[in-house]
Amino acid sequence: MSTLSTSGREQTRSRRSPSDLLTSSSGRASRHERESRLDSLASGAGRPTPLSSRRENPIRAERQTTDDGGPKDYKKMYEQALQTNEKLKTRLEESRRELARIQARLERATQKQSKMSDRSNVMDTEKKEKQMLEKKISEMEDELKVRTELKNENQRLKDENGALIRVISKLSK
Repeated sequence: MSTLSTSGREQTRSRRSPSDLLTSSSGRASRHERESRLDSLASGAGRPTPLSSRRENPIRAERQTTDDGGPKDYKKMYEQALQTNEKLKTRLEESRRELARIQARLERATQKQSKMSDRSNVMDTEKKEKQMLEKKISEMEDELKVRTELKNENQRLKDENGALIRVISKLSK
């Protein structure tokens, strides 16, 4: 493989014209030439890869270089991805805890509401029972009044009856 890369370099050098040497002194042209050489070495061919193939496969070109023109640091990218994952896991866990807290609050509120409705139901039932008892008490008081009146009248009638018996017994003597 070293023979291929050596022959590729020689062909690239042999194709340069004097005008290319002048433009290669600028940073942009030399970077372009380096990228072309890297592409040709990566493809394993002895010729440089044309710019049009880069346009056709931009992902490959992006993978090979970073914004500053050097090779990408996959370890750094992996560490960044791990950090991002950890942050997301932390946020997810916090969200789950918050959800659990909200569900607990909702459950408590629902229980309070059901207790309140149970209490109101109990209070309604107690209120009805109280009204029924009050009604019974008033009826019993009325019956008691009638009873005392009847007892008084009965006593009066007994007294009258006794008086009439005495009068009849005196008349019959």
